[in-house]
Amino acid sequence: MARYTGAVCKLCRREGQKLFLKGERCYSDKCAIARRAYAPGQHGQDRKKVSEYGLQLRAKQKAKRFYGVLESQFATYFDMATRQNGMAGENLLRILESRIDNVVYRLGWASSRAEARQLVRHGHYTLNGHKANIPSILLKAGDVLTVAEGSRTSEKMKAVVEANGSRPVPKWLEANQETLVGKVVSLPNRDDIDLDVEEHLIVELYSK
Repeated sequence: MARYTGAVCKLCRREGQKLFLKGERCYSDKCAIARRAYAPGQHGQDRKKVSEYGLQLRAKQKAKRFYGVLESQFATYFDMATRQNGMAGENLLRILESRIDNVVYRLGWASSRAEARQLVRHGHYTLNGHKANIPSILLKAGDVLTVAEGSRTSEKMKAVVEANGSRPVPKWLEANQETLVGKVVSLPNRDDIDLDVEEHLIVELYSK
């Protein structure tokens, strides 16, 4: 499957804000936004008037990049969101939040969603007692996520949990950092999602 392999700091600069794609680096003075707070490229510092379509496109691109999903995946999630009851934009963010790689990140078991995706692929977690190595699995209320037995003694996993385990866990999740067990208490409401995403612009874009 295709995956962006370029410099992820350029993505933050293109959106004009931190997307927290590189874990600890995003909180340090090495963050690209702190050093060069303008878009990459030859004309990155030029002032540009952004059209209505441009604002909608940037909102979609920002959401895609926050969660690290592809264009086709994102379109599929939007289609799912429109078929559910409620507001399509909020449904979309709820679906994206329920991805297993995002839940791993939210539980403090990875420094970034990209690292969470890699750890999931390598089989470091179980879902409801079964191996789960597909990052796009969508979790539901009541699901239990656990660090796999064979991964608990891994120096890599110990370092990751030690570095990120103190990060606040959203109220729709429960995490026991001693037993390395997490639970989805409920799916999140819009107020539970702390990302700067204007989902109504995404809905407008797909509604054209």
